[in-house]
Amino acid sequence: MVIFPKNKIMTKLKQLFFLGFFTLSLGACSSDDTYQNVDDDLNSVLTEKINELYGSVSPLILPEDVDLVSIPSDPNNPLTVSKIILGRLLFHETGIGTDPMQPQGMKTYSCASCHHVDAGFQSGLRQGIGDGGVGFGFAGEGRVPSALYLPAELDVQPIRTPSALNSAFQKVMLWNGQFGAKGPNEGTEAQWTVDTPKEVNNLGFEGLETQAIAGLGVHRLVINADEIIGSPYQILFDDAFSDVPLSDRYTKINAGLAIAAYERTLLSTEAPFQRWLKGDDSAMTENQKEGALLFFGKAQCFQCHSGPALNDMKFHALGMNDLQGPEIVTEVDDATKKGRGGFTANPDDNYKFKTPQLYNLKDVTFYGHGGTFESVKSIIEYKNNAISENNEVPDEQLSDKFIPLNLTDSDINLLTLFLEEALYDSGLRRFIPDSLPTGNCFPNADTQSSSDLGCD
Repeated sequence: MVIFPKNKIMTKLKQLFFLGFFTLSLGACSSDDTYQNVDDDLNSVLTEKINELYGSVSPLILPEDVDLVSIPSDPNNPLTVSKIILGRLLFHETGIGTDPMQPQGMKTYSCASCHHVDAGFQSGLRQGIGDGGVGFGFAGEGRVPSALYLPAELDVQPIRTPSALNSAFQKVMLWNGQFGAKGPNEGTEAQWTVDTPKEVNNLGFEGLETQAIAGLGVHRLVINADEIIGSPYQILFDDAFSDVPLSDRYTKINAGLAIAAYERTLLSTEAPFQRWLKGDDSAMTENQKEGALLFFGKAQCFQCHSGPALNDMKFHALGMNDLQGPEIVTEVDDATKKGRGGFTANPDDNYKFKTPQLYNLKDVTFYGHGGTFESVKSIIEYKNNAISENNEVPDEQLSDKFIPLNLTDSDINLLTLFLEEALYDSGLRRFIPDSLPTGNCFPNADTQSSSDLGCD
């Protein structure tokens, strides 16, 4: 496992300025003691604030990825080590990309094409491309539509790809929450339309499992029993699903369950804020702690961003724009624009989108469901001003939490620092395989991607 340490640079001059001191000789105590006292005070104040909101810091702590008992799971898909190992490989396996629209796309894409580690398990693009994409670049930003595909043939996301990180703390999946038979989707059975991906909800699984099963078909990934049997994957399926009859073992459903099990272990437990919550008072800098105090205080971020993944599993209308711009290769349909309402058919849900988790945001440069914001700071400024940018969203649909926050420039900078740095786990590569049983390149295996990724 390779973890790249973060720089923690703060000169004594900055510390003195922060404390309001303008001389180095301030009596009996040393300056180092003064800094420690201030840091201790910030730790105490932040701990007190979190205790006030949640009773203790525990409700914000992510479980370790090996603590399978503590990770939220679907009762119909219990977590096992063998299932997670299989899912990790299938998630990255380009060898199952066998239903492309053009021959050139054969075995060149995977789940990880749009959810890869270099983008914090998001897409490196504003609009992720699976089948029909070529190239990778450095962090997925170099993937472009193939000249051999017509725009209508591309497997392109109609909305910004949500992160798979910390997805164990989501009952339903996608920005509109359409995948998942439990929790928020109880009572939406009329919308589980036959012959659409939403029909998979009828299997009764939670969101991650439902999305993984449906996603294999949607994104042209095939689990063929005849090809599994005799391949290196057979023993992996046998270990993961030994209680399932052979006739039903090598299926898309079981592959989806394994992928979902793996996704539940994608937890940003090494982020400085997580280390601080677990007792390492020095894990965050003083400025990051000041930003955390704003997050759980004046900025009111905690009203929607709560729990271990800092997402409340609710839907809010914040008037953000949909995907747009010359680089967008598909039009956004009306149902997608309406967010939750496009799924539930309830007008009260129109233009509401699911609260996203907040870890590893700086791995990309686009935010909001339409990717219309190019920095973490810009989306904080948008929420601070609370002026809708989408003229299609009626004012009466906007969330009652979308109000001016009266944050100063200094507040915004400190809050940005907390979100970008204190919530950043730099060791996510621990979650990806060293290689695949097929030996294929991943997350993409087209010629250009192979070159970009050093697989050729």
